[in-house]
Amino acid sequence: MARIRDKWRRWISHRREQEPLAEALLDCFPGVVVLTDAHGVILRVNPGFEQHSGHSAKALVGRRITCLDVDPLHGDISHALAHCVARRRPWRGVLLCRRADGGLTHQDGDFQPLGADRGEPLRLLVTLHDITELRQKALHDHALLERLQGTLSRLPGAVFKLRQDARGGLDFLYLSDGLCSLSGLSSRSVMDRSDALLERVHVEDQSPLSTSLAQSAVSLEPWALEFRLETADGIRWLEGRASPSRRRDGTTLWDGMLLDITPRKQEEQRTQRLVSTDMLTGALNRRAFFDFGEAVRAHAARQGRSVPVAMLDIDHFKRLNDSHGHAVGDLALQAFAMTCRDSLRPYDLFARIGGEEFAIMLVDSSPEEAWGVLDRLRAAVEAIEIEVADTTLWITVSLGLAVLPPEGSLDLALSQADQALYRAKHEGRNRLAGSPDYSRIHEDARR
Repeated sequence: MARIRDKWRRWISHRREQEPLAEALLDCFPGVVVLTDAHGVILRVNPGFEQHSGHSAKALVGRRITCLDVDPLHGDISHALAHCVARRRPWRGVLLCRRADGGLTHQDGDFQPLGADRGEPLRLLVTLHDITELRQKALHDHALLERLQGTLSRLPGAVFKLRQDARGGLDFLYLSDGLCSLSGLSSRSVMDRSDALLERVHVEDQSPLSTSLAQSAVSLEPWALEFRLETADGIRWLEGRASPSRRRDGTTLWDGMLLDITPRKQEEQRTQRLVSTDMLTGALNRRAFFDFGEAVRAHAARQGRSVPVAMLDIDHFKRLNDSHGHAVGDLALQAFAMTCRDSLRPYDLFARIGGEEFAIMLVDSSPEEAWGVLDRLRAAVEAIEIEVADTTLWITVSLGLAVLPPEGSLDLALSQADQALYRAKHEGRNRLAGSPDYSRIHEDARR
Protein backbone atom coordinates (compact mmCIF):
# COMPACT_ATOMS: atom_id res chain seq x y z
CA MET A 1 0.00 0.00 0.00
CA ALA A 2 2.83 2.41 0.82
CA ARG A 3 4.33 1.69 -2.54
CA ILE A 4 1.08 2.51 -4.29
CA ARG A 5 0.73 5.72 -2.29
CA ASP A 6 4.28 6.80 -3.26
CA LYS A 7 3.54 6.23 -6.93
CA TRP A 8 0.34 8.26 -6.64
CA ARG A 9 2.18 11.16 -5.02
CA ARG A 10 4.89 11.10 -7.69
CA TRP A 11 2.23 11.15 -10.44
CA ILE A 12 0.38 14.03 -8.81
CA SER A 13 3.64 15.92 -8.32
CA HIS A 14 4.62 15.34 -11.95
CA ARG A 15 1.25 16.53 -13.22
CA ARG A 16 1.36 19.66 -11.08
CA GLU A 17 4.79 20.42 -12.52
CA GLN A 18 3.49 20.06 -16.08
CA GLU A 19 0.34 22.15 -15.71
CA PRO A 20 2.15 25.45 -15.08
CA LEU A 21 4.26 24.84 -18.21
CA ALA A 22 1.18 24.20 -20.34
CA GLU A 23 -0.53 27.28 -18.93
CA ALA A 24 2.60 29.33 -19.58
CA LEU A 25 2.67 28.17 -23.20
CA LEU A 26 -0.97 29.17 -23.66
CA ASP A 27 -0.37 32.55 -21.99
CA CYS A 28 2.69 33.36 -24.12
CA PHE A 29 1.57 32.01 -27.50
CA PRO A 30 1.67 34.97 -29.96
CA GLY A 31 -1.71 34.24 -31.47
CA VAL A 32 -4.94 32.32 -30.99
CA VAL A 33 -5.20 28.83 -29.44
CA VAL A 34 -8.60 27.13 -29.55
CA LEU A 35 -9.76 23.69 -28.43
CA THR A 36 -12.90 22.47 -30.24
CA ASP A 37 -14.94 19.31 -30.45
CA ALA A 38 -15.41 17.29 -33.63
CA HIS A 39 -18.12 19.72 -34.78
CA GLY A 40 -15.88 22.74 -34.38
CA VAL A 41 -17.63 24.01 -31.26
CA ILE A 42 -15.17 26.06 -29.18
CA LEU A 43 -14.47 24.45 -25.79
CA ARG A 44 -11.56 26.55 -24.59
CA VAL A 45 -9.35 29.43 -25.77
CA ASN A 46 -6.01 30.80 -24.61
CA PRO A 47 -5.78 34.01 -22.52
CA GLY A 48 -4.48 35.99 -25.51
CA PHE A 49 -7.50 35.05 -27.64
CA GLU A 50 -9.32 38.35 -27.28
CA GLN A 51 -6.19 40.44 -27.91
CA HIS A 52 -5.38 38.64 -31.17
CA SER A 53 -8.88 38.07 -32.52
CA GLY A 54 -10.84 41.00 -31.12
CA HIS A 55 -13.53 38.61 -29.84
CA SER A 56 -14.11 37.99 -26.13
CA ALA A 57 -13.64 34.43 -24.95
CA LYS A 58 -16.95 34.49 -23.07
CA ALA A 59 -18.85 35.42 -26.22
CA LEU A 60 -17.31 32.67 -28.40
CA VAL A 61 -17.01 29.63 -26.12
CA GLY A 62 -19.83 27.32 -27.16
CA ARG A 63 -20.00 28.72 -30.69
CA ARG A 64 -18.47 27.10 -33.78
CA ILE A 65 -14.97 28.26 -34.72
CA THR A 66 -16.23 29.04 -38.24
CA CYS A 67 -17.62 32.29 -36.81
CA LEU A 68 -14.06 33.62 -37.11
CA ASP A 69 -14.16 33.02 -40.88
CA VAL A 70 -15.03 35.63 -43.49
CA ASP A 71 -17.55 33.14 -44.87
CA PRO A 72 -18.77 31.05 -41.88
CA LEU A 73 -20.49 28.48 -44.13
CA HIS A 74 -18.06 27.93 -46.98
CA GLY A 75 -14.84 29.68 -45.94
CA ASP A 76 -11.31 28.44 -45.34
CA ILE A 77 -11.93 27.35 -41.74
CA SER A 78 -14.89 25.17 -42.79
CA HIS A 79 -12.70 23.39 -45.34
CA ALA A 80 -9.84 22.94 -42.84
CA LEU A 81 -12.24 21.60 -40.18
CA ALA A 82 -13.85 19.13 -42.60
CA HIS A 83 -10.43 17.90 -43.80
CA CYS A 84 -9.13 17.32 -40.28
CA VAL A 85 -12.30 15.51 -39.08
CA ALA A 86 -12.71 13.31 -42.17
CA ARG A 87 -9.07 12.22 -42.47
CA ARG A 88 -7.99 12.40 -38.84
CA ARG A 89 -4.86 14.11 -40.07
CA PRO A 90 -3.39 17.57 -39.38
CA TRP A 91 -4.12 20.47 -41.70
CA ARG A 92 -2.04 23.58 -42.16
CA GLY A 93 -2.48 26.58 -44.41
CA VAL A 94 -3.31 30.28 -44.68
CA LEU A 95 -6.81 31.37 -43.63
CA LEU A 96 -8.64 34.62 -44.29
CA CYS A 97 -10.38 35.63 -41.05
CA ARG A 98 -12.50 38.53 -39.82
CA ARG A 99 -11.83 40.35 -36.54
CA ALA A 100 -14.59 41.53 -34.25
CA ASP A 101 -14.16 45.08 -35.60
CA GLY A 102 -14.66 43.82 -39.18
CA GLY A 103 -11.01 43.98 -40.19
CA LEU A 104 -9.67 41.16 -42.36
CA THR A 105 -6.54 39.26 -41.36
CA HIS A 106 -4.48 36.45 -42.84
CA GLN A 107 -3.75 33.74 -40.31
CA ASP A 108 -1.28 30.88 -40.47
CA GLY A 109 -3.60 28.10 -39.24
CA ASP A 110 -2.75 24.70 -37.80
CA PHE A 111 -5.48 22.09 -37.05
CA GLN A 112 -4.35 19.07 -35.01
CA PRO A 113 -6.72 16.13 -34.21
CA LEU A 114 -6.54 14.93 -30.58
CA GLY A 115 -7.67 11.76 -28.83
CA ALA A 116 -8.95 9.90 -31.89
CA ASP A 117 -6.27 7.20 -31.67
CA ARG A 118 -7.04 6.44 -27.96
CA GLY A 119 -10.76 5.86 -28.33
CA GLU A 120 -11.55 9.26 -26.80
CA PRO A 121 -13.93 11.78 -28.40
CA LEU A 122 -12.23 13.63 -31.26
CA ARG A 123 -11.08 17.11 -30.40
CA LEU A 124 -9.19 19.66 -32.44
CA LEU A 125 -6.37 21.90 -31.27
CA VAL A 126 -6.39 24.98 -33.50
CA THR A 127 -3.63 27.61 -33.52
CA LEU A 128 -3.84 30.82 -35.51
CA HIS A 129 -0.89 33.16 -36.01
CA ASP A 130 -1.44 36.54 -37.64
CA ILE A 131 0.72 36.90 -40.78
CA THR A 132 -1.18 39.82 -42.32
CA GLU A 133 1.82 42.13 -42.21
CA LEU A 134 4.13 39.48 -43.65
CA ARG A 135 1.63 38.69 -46.41
CA GLN A 136 1.20 42.36 -47.29
CA LYS A 137 4.96 42.72 -47.49
CA ALA A 138 5.15 39.59 -49.65
CA LEU A 139 2.43 40.95 -51.94
CA HIS A 140 4.26 44.25 -52.14
CA ASP A 141 7.52 42.50 -52.99
CA HIS A 142 5.71 40.35 -55.55
CA ALA A 143 4.24 43.45 -57.20
CA LEU A 144 7.70 45.03 -57.31
CA LEU A 145 9.12 41.84 -58.83
CA GLU A 146 6.38 41.77 -61.47
CA ARG A 147 7.09 45.39 -62.38
CA LEU A 148 10.79 44.60 -62.60
CA GLN A 149 10.07 41.57 -64.79
CA GLY A 150 7.89 43.76 -67.00
CA THR A 151 10.68 46.32 -67.29
CA LEU A 152 13.22 43.61 -68.14
CA SER A 153 10.93 42.10 -70.77
CA ARG A 154 10.63 45.48 -72.51
CA LEU A 155 14.38 46.05 -72.68
CA PRO A 156 15.90 45.69 -76.19
CA GLY A 157 17.85 42.63 -75.10
CA ALA A 158 18.11 39.91 -72.46
CA VAL A 159 19.49 40.14 -68.92
CA PHE A 160 21.26 37.00 -67.75
CA LYS A 161 23.19 35.34 -64.94
CA LEU A 162 25.65 32.74 -66.26
CA ARG A 163 27.55 30.23 -64.12
CA GLN A 164 30.71 28.32 -64.95
CA ASP A 165 31.47 25.39 -62.67
CA ALA A 166 34.94 24.20 -61.66
CA ARG A 167 35.08 21.89 -64.70
CA GLY A 168 34.22 24.63 -67.17
CA GLY A 169 30.55 23.71 -67.70
CA LEU A 170 28.18 26.62 -68.38
CA ASP A 171 24.56 27.02 -67.31
CA PHE A 172 22.20 29.99 -67.09
CA LEU A 173 20.78 30.67 -63.63
CA TYR A 174 18.55 33.45 -64.99
CA LEU A 175 17.46 34.80 -68.37
CA SER A 176 14.87 37.52 -68.91
CA ASP A 177 12.02 37.07 -71.36
CA GLY A 178 13.79 39.33 -73.86
CA LEU A 179 15.75 36.26 -74.99
CA CYS A 180 12.76 35.08 -77.04
CA SER A 181 12.87 38.12 -79.34
CA LEU A 182 16.64 37.68 -79.75
CA SER A 183 16.80 33.96 -80.48
CA GLY A 184 13.29 32.53 -80.73
CA LEU A 185 14.02 30.42 -77.63
CA SER A 186 12.19 30.69 -74.31
CA SER A 187 14.25 31.68 -71.30
CA ARG A 188 13.01 28.59 -69.42
CA SER A 189 14.21 26.17 -72.12
CA VAL A 190 17.70 27.72 -72.08
CA MET A 191 17.86 27.70 -68.26
CA ASP A 192 16.94 24.01 -68.41
CA ARG A 193 19.59 23.32 -71.09
CA SER A 194 22.18 26.01 -71.84
CA ASP A 195 23.32 24.26 -75.04
CA ALA A 196 19.96 25.14 -76.60
CA LEU A 197 21.38 28.65 -76.99
CA LEU A 198 25.12 27.96 -77.17
CA GLU A 199 24.66 25.50 -80.06
CA ARG A 200 23.18 28.30 -82.15
CA VAL A 201 26.29 30.45 -81.93
CA HIS A 202 27.84 30.72 -85.41
CA VAL A 203 30.53 28.08 -85.88
CA GLU A 204 33.19 30.76 -86.52
CA ASP A 205 32.30 32.54 -83.26
CA GLN A 206 32.13 29.53 -80.94
CA SER A 207 35.88 29.44 -80.30
CA PRO A 208 36.15 33.22 -79.63
CA LEU A 209 33.18 32.94 -77.26
CA SER A 210 34.75 30.09 -75.27
CA THR A 211 38.15 31.80 -75.20
CA SER A 212 36.82 35.19 -74.07
CA LEU A 213 34.76 33.63 -71.26
CA ALA A 214 37.75 31.55 -70.11
CA GLN A 215 39.95 34.67 -70.03
CA SER A 216 37.32 36.60 -68.09
CA ALA A 217 36.96 33.72 -65.61
CA VAL A 218 40.70 33.71 -64.93
CA SER A 219 41.30 37.48 -64.81
CA LEU A 220 37.84 38.47 -63.47
CA GLU A 221 37.92 41.29 -66.01
CA PRO A 222 34.59 42.34 -67.60
CA TRP A 223 33.53 40.17 -70.53
CA ALA A 224 32.56 41.74 -73.86
CA LEU A 225 32.09 40.10 -77.26
CA GLU A 226 30.21 40.57 -80.52
CA PHE A 227 29.07 37.28 -82.03
CA ARG A 228 26.57 35.82 -84.48
CA LEU A 229 23.57 33.70 -83.60
CA GLU A 230 21.76 31.45 -86.07
CA THR A 231 17.98 31.88 -85.75
CA ALA A 232 14.95 30.84 -87.75
CA ASP A 233 14.94 34.35 -89.27
CA GLY A 234 18.60 34.18 -90.30
CA ILE A 235 21.87 35.37 -88.79
CA ARG A 236 21.56 37.84 -85.93
CA TRP A 237 24.43 39.78 -84.38
CA LEU A 238 24.52 40.00 -80.57
CA GLU A 239 26.73 41.98 -78.24
CA GLY A 240 27.35 40.42 -74.84
CA ARG A 241 28.64 42.33 -71.82
CA ALA A 242 28.96 41.02 -68.26
CA SER A 243 30.80 41.46 -64.98
CA PRO A 244 32.30 38.30 -63.41
CA SER A 245 32.58 37.30 -59.75
CA ARG A 246 34.10 34.28 -58.02
CA ARG A 247 32.32 32.13 -55.44
CA ARG A 248 34.01 30.31 -52.60
CA ASP A 249 33.29 26.95 -54.25
CA GLY A 250 35.37 27.97 -57.29
CA THR A 251 32.46 28.69 -59.64
CA THR A 252 32.37 31.90 -61.66
CA LEU A 253 29.22 34.00 -62.14
CA TRP A 254 28.60 36.60 -64.83
CA ASP A 255 25.84 39.19 -64.50
CA GLY A 256 25.26 40.77 -67.85
CA MET A 257 23.14 41.56 -70.87
CA LEU A 258 22.77 40.46 -74.49
CA LEU A 259 21.89 43.19 -77.00
CA ASP A 260 20.73 42.87 -80.62
CA ILE A 261 23.22 44.82 -82.74
CA THR A 262 22.15 43.37 -86.11
CA PRO A 263 21.05 46.77 -87.58
CA ARG A 264 24.35 48.33 -86.53
CA LYS A 265 26.41 45.49 -88.02
CA GLN A 266 24.40 45.63 -91.24
CA GLU A 267 25.06 49.35 -91.48
CA GLU A 268 28.76 48.77 -90.78
CA GLN A 269 28.88 46.13 -93.51
CA ARG A 270 27.05 48.42 -95.92
CA THR A 271 29.49 51.22 -95.14
CA GLN A 272 32.41 48.81 -95.53
CA ARG A 273 31.10 47.77 -98.92
CA LEU A 274 30.77 51.41 -99.98
CA VAL A 275 34.30 52.15 -98.80
CA SER A 276 35.85 49.04 -100.35
CA THR A 277 33.80 48.60 -103.52
CA ASP A 278 34.02 50.18 -106.96
CA MET A 279 30.60 51.72 -107.46
CA LEU A 280 30.36 51.04 -111.19
CA THR A 281 31.43 47.41 -111.38
CA GLY A 282 30.87 46.10 -107.85
CA ALA A 283 34.47 44.84 -107.74
CA LEU A 284 36.84 45.70 -104.88
CA ASN A 285 38.64 49.00 -105.19
CA ARG A 286 42.41 49.34 -105.17
CA ARG A 287 42.71 50.07 -101.45
CA ALA A 288 40.50 47.14 -100.41
CA PHE A 289 42.37 44.80 -102.75
CA PHE A 290 45.68 45.57 -101.04
CA ASP A 291 44.11 45.30 -97.54
CA PHE A 292 42.48 41.96 -98.20
CA GLY A 293 45.36 40.80 -100.36
CA GLU A 294 47.83 41.29 -97.54
CA ALA A 295 45.65 39.17 -95.25
CA VAL A 296 45.52 36.41 -97.92
CA ARG A 297 49.31 36.59 -98.33
CA ALA A 298 49.92 36.35 -94.57
CA HIS A 299 47.59 33.35 -94.24
CA ALA A 300 49.27 31.56 -97.17
CA ALA A 301 52.74 32.38 -95.78
CA ARG A 302 51.89 30.63 -92.49
CA GLN A 303 51.13 27.51 -94.54
CA GLY A 304 54.17 27.92 -96.79
CA ARG A 305 52.06 28.40 -99.94
CA SER A 306 52.34 30.71 -102.95
CA VAL A 307 49.39 32.75 -104.22
CA PRO A 308 48.66 33.28 -107.96
CA VAL A 309 48.18 36.95 -108.86
CA ALA A 310 46.93 38.29 -112.20
CA MET A 311 46.54 41.64 -113.93
CA LEU A 312 43.76 42.06 -116.52
CA ASP A 313 43.17 44.78 -119.12
CA ILE A 314 40.20 45.07 -121.55
CA ASP A 315 41.60 45.19 -125.07
CA HIS A 316 41.09 48.41 -127.09
CA PHE A 317 38.87 49.90 -124.39
CA LYS A 318 39.81 53.49 -125.34
CA ARG A 319 38.69 52.84 -128.93
CA LEU A 320 35.36 51.50 -127.62
CA ASN A 321 34.80 54.62 -125.50
CA ASP A 322 35.74 56.98 -128.35
CA SER A 323 33.53 55.17 -130.89
CA HIS A 324 30.42 54.49 -128.83
CA GLY A 325 30.61 56.84 -125.85
CA HIS A 326 31.25 56.47 -122.15
CA ALA A 327 27.80 55.02 -121.46
CA VAL A 328 28.60 52.03 -123.66
CA GLY A 329 32.06 51.85 -122.06
CA ASP A 330 30.44 51.68 -118.60
CA LEU A 331 28.11 48.94 -119.84
CA ALA A 332 31.11 46.99 -121.13
CA LEU A 333 32.91 47.37 -117.79
CA GLN A 334 29.86 46.10 -115.90
CA ALA A 335 29.40 43.09 -118.21
CA PHE A 336 33.11 42.31 -117.94
CA ALA A 337 33.12 42.51 -114.14
CA MET A 338 30.03 40.30 -113.84
CA THR A 339 31.58 37.67 -116.12
CA CYS A 340 34.83 37.68 -114.14
CA ARG A 341 32.96 37.28 -110.86
CA ASP A 342 30.95 34.38 -112.27
CA SER A 343 34.18 32.70 -113.39
CA LEU A 344 35.81 32.93 -109.95
CA ARG A 345 34.99 31.50 -106.54
CA PRO A 346 33.23 33.75 -104.01
CA TYR A 347 36.36 34.06 -101.85
CA ASP A 348 38.79 34.92 -104.68
CA LEU A 349 39.76 38.62 -104.74
CA PHE A 350 38.71 40.61 -107.80
CA ALA A 351 39.37 44.35 -107.96
CA ARG A 352 39.28 47.30 -110.33
CA ILE A 353 42.72 48.88 -110.13
CA GLY A 354 42.33 51.60 -112.78
CA GLY A 355 40.05 52.57 -115.68
CA GLU A 356 39.97 49.24 -117.54
CA GLU A 357 42.60 47.48 -115.43
CA PHE A 358 41.65 44.77 -112.96
CA ALA A 359 43.51 42.47 -110.57
CA ILE A 360 42.86 38.97 -109.24
CA MET A 361 44.18 36.88 -106.33
CA LEU A 362 43.25 33.21 -106.49
CA VAL A 363 42.92 32.07 -102.90
CA ASP A 364 43.87 28.43 -102.19
CA SER A 365 44.79 27.74 -105.81
CA SER A 366 48.09 26.28 -106.98
CA PRO A 367 50.03 27.98 -109.83
CA GLU A 368 49.14 25.04 -112.08
CA GLU A 369 45.40 25.44 -111.37
CA ALA A 370 45.57 29.21 -111.85
CA TRP A 371 46.41 28.98 -115.55
CA GLY A 372 43.28 26.92 -116.30
CA VAL A 373 41.02 29.19 -114.21
CA LEU A 374 42.25 32.36 -115.92
CA ASP A 375 42.14 30.91 -119.43
CA ARG A 376 38.50 29.88 -118.90
CA LEU A 377 37.81 33.42 -117.66
CA ARG A 378 39.42 34.82 -120.85
CA ALA A 379 37.19 32.60 -123.00
CA ALA A 380 34.08 33.66 -121.05
CA VAL A 381 34.91 37.36 -121.66
CA GLU A 382 35.42 36.67 -125.37
CA ALA A 383 31.85 35.31 -125.51
CA ILE A 384 30.29 38.51 -124.06
CA GLU A 385 27.83 40.23 -126.44
CA ILE A 386 26.85 43.83 -125.82
CA GLU A 387 23.76 45.03 -127.68
CA VAL A 388 23.97 48.74 -128.58
CA ALA A 389 21.12 50.05 -130.75
CA ASP A 390 21.33 47.85 -133.87
CA THR A 391 24.92 46.85 -133.21
CA THR A 392 26.43 43.93 -131.30
CA LEU A 393 29.81 44.56 -129.68
CA TRP A 394 32.37 42.06 -128.43
CA ILE A 395 35.26 42.61 -126.03
CA THR A 396 38.36 40.62 -125.17
CA VAL A 397 40.84 40.72 -122.32
CA SER A 398 44.57 40.24 -121.95
CA LEU A 399 45.96 38.73 -118.75
CA GLY A 400 49.33 38.55 -117.05
CA LEU A 401 49.93 35.88 -114.39
CA ALA A 402 52.56 35.96 -111.63
CA VAL A 403 53.12 34.16 -108.34
CA LEU A 404 53.35 35.74 -104.91
CA PRO A 405 55.75 33.54 -102.87
CA PRO A 406 55.24 33.00 -99.12
CA GLU A 407 57.68 35.73 -98.09
CA GLY A 408 57.19 37.89 -101.20
CA SER A 409 55.73 41.35 -101.77
CA LEU A 410 52.25 41.90 -103.21
CA ASP A 411 53.44 45.08 -104.95
CA LEU A 412 56.30 43.16 -106.62
CA ALA A 413 54.00 40.30 -107.66
CA LEU A 414 51.54 42.77 -109.23
CA SER A 415 54.43 44.47 -111.03
CA GLN A 416 55.53 41.12 -112.47
CA ALA A 417 51.94 40.34 -113.49
CA ASP A 418 51.70 43.75 -115.16
CA GLN A 419 54.87 43.03 -117.16
CA ALA A 420 53.37 39.69 -118.23
CA LEU A 421 50.16 41.55 -119.21
CA TYR A 422 52.19 43.94 -121.38
CA ARG A 423 53.75 40.95 -123.09
CA ALA A 424 50.33 39.39 -123.72
CA LYS A 425 49.20 42.60 -125.42
CA HIS A 426 52.40 42.83 -127.41
CA GLU A 427 51.92 39.26 -128.63
CA GLY A 428 48.44 39.95 -130.03
CA ARG A 429 45.99 40.50 -127.09
CA ASN A 430 43.15 38.19 -125.99
CA ARG A 431 45.66 35.88 -124.40
CA LEU A 432 47.23 34.89 -121.07
CA ALA A 433 50.95 35.29 -120.42
CA GLY A 434 52.97 34.19 -117.40
CA SER A 435 55.81 36.03 -115.68
CA PRO A 436 59.27 34.44 -115.61
CA ASP A 437 58.79 33.49 -111.96
CA TYR A 438 55.47 31.82 -112.75
CA SER A 439 57.00 29.90 -115.64
CA ARG A 440 59.84 28.66 -113.44
CA ILE A 441 57.51 27.56 -110.63
CA HIS A 442 55.18 25.95 -113.13
CA GLU A 443 58.01 23.98 -114.76
CA ASP A 444 59.34 22.90 -111.32
CA ALA A 445 55.89 21.62 -110.39
CA ARG A 446 55.55 19.69 -113.65
CA ARG A 447 58.94 18.00 -113.07
